[in-house]
Amino acid sequence: MPTGVALRDVRAQLFDAAERVLLRAGPNGLTSRAVTMEAACAKGVLHRHFTDFDTFLAELVLDRAARFETQAVALRGRAGDGTVVDNLAAALTDLFGPVALGIVGLVISRDGLRARLRQTWPTGIPVLTDATATLASYLDLERQQGRLAANADVHALAPALVGAGHLLFAGQPDPPPTRGDVHALVAAVIVGHTR
Repeated sequence: MPTGVALRDVRAQLFDAAERVLLRAGPNGLTSRAVTMEAACAKGVLHRHFTDFDTFLAELVLDRAARFETQAVALRGRAGDGTVVDNLAAALTDLFGPVALGIVGLVISRDGLRARLRQTWPTGIPVLTDATATLASYLDLERQQGRLAANADVHALAPALVGAGHLLFAGQPDPPPTRGDVHALVAAVIVGHTR
């Protein structure tokens, strides 16, 4: 590897490289060597910026989970527009892209990473926990507007949607589920709750 070359925004370059490796090789292929080779830098660069590889992975997961906040804001902004089923189907499709599925698989497969995440993320799995909170917030807005039944339990519907969505997308990565598949899943979960 070349030395003496200044890297701009090292963390972002390493995170982007890790994401590419994760998408290409899966959680088991994500090693410090694979990341630094993908980033075209010396292995020591990663260890200068992160205490160990699990710390690097934890910060990668939290960085990628934070990016989904844009999707959360967009979903809440759609409350009252379109149909509830269409909005939820679009949100699940946006959420369960390859990066999110890769991150969830990474967290599930690495004990050391989960232990590190517990220091700042006490419960649940980043991405899935955020998605559940986002959907519950959106469903609550729809309930306030009268488009969802007043007795709809948004804190039960949201995890049901996220869990079913994860199973649908993780179980069929290529080709991904069709729009119709996602729409049918959402309609089945919230049947009887929309007005």
